[in-house]
Amino acid sequence: MPILVQRGLPAYKTLKQENVFVMNDWRAARQDIRPLSVAVVNLMPIKEVTETQLIRLLANSPLQVHLELLTLSTHKFTHVSPGHMETFYRKFEEIKKQRLDALIITGAPIEILPFDQVDYWNELTQIMDYSKTNVFSTMHLCWGAQAGLYHHFGIEKRILDKKLFGVFPHKIRDKKNELTRGFDEEFFVPHSRWADSLREQIEAEPALKILADSEEAGVHIVATKDKRQLFIQGHSEYDWDTLKLEYERDLKRGIDINIPANYFRDNDPNKRVVVRWSGHANLLFSNWLNFVYQNTPFDLAELVKVKGAAVLD
Repeated sequence: MPILVQRGLPAYKTLKQENVFVMNDWRAARQDIRPLSVAVVNLMPIKEVTETQLIRLLANSPLQVHLELLTLSTHKFTHVSPGHMETFYRKFEEIKKQRLDALIITGAPIEILPFDQVDYWNELTQIMDYSKTNVFSTMHLCWGAQAGLYHHFGIEKRILDKKLFGVFPHKIRDKKNELTRGFDEEFFVPHSRWADSLREQIEAEPALKILADSEEAGVHIVATKDKRQLFIQGHSEYDWDTLKLEYERDLKRGIDINIPANYFRDNDPNKRVVVRWSGHANLLFSNWLNFVYQNTPFDLAELVKVKGAAVLD
């Protein structure tokens, strides 16, 4: 089944060319199906890239998804045209009385900043509070995961001595969880970050469970036991060349950057990129959407009555 997006969105044309099943809202209106209502709070500076990456994964399931792109009132994004934002994005204020099946909060390149120094922190915490009552399941990505763990559970982050940069092997810690169903014992995930949520605090929080981690990259997937809050520090959604472009950009800026680990053939940047994460990226998003579909109320007005794992198991 397709994901429903506005036809003029740049990602629509790109994904149609890739033979990804996207559908415009005119055609969707003529189908008698209730799609999953999924919103993305896109905090990344280059909106179009993140839109395409996430839509590609959300579209790769048998479920129909209606997508909303959300922005913030308290921050002006400068790496995207005002026209793009006005045409394709809504502000949280406009949807805060709605209920959603699922929400994604992306990362942002601000990991070194303390949370309370982020200019949109108050608005973001309002969205995270909203998600607890108005959203069935919320996925937090990278900095968004660190922010969510801090806001909901007081989990601190630490700044790393050097950037965690590359594609790292991970292991499953809960083989029976719906969110990691079908994963291999070892799977690869890209990381590109300067901070890490404190593992010892995560392990000490009874409401949280580590689903996957890495000896080199640390904690990757954390979920509440009812799976309504999901925190992912890696970047399964990345394109094949995302780390390559980041590496080349930093070199041009004169930044002392390591070659991304386990990324180029023979770790040689003159050789091709070895893609080894896309299969599990698709599986993670499909598992998540399927979990939401199986458990979210058909009538979202009933969402407030859904409480605890007993309803979900």
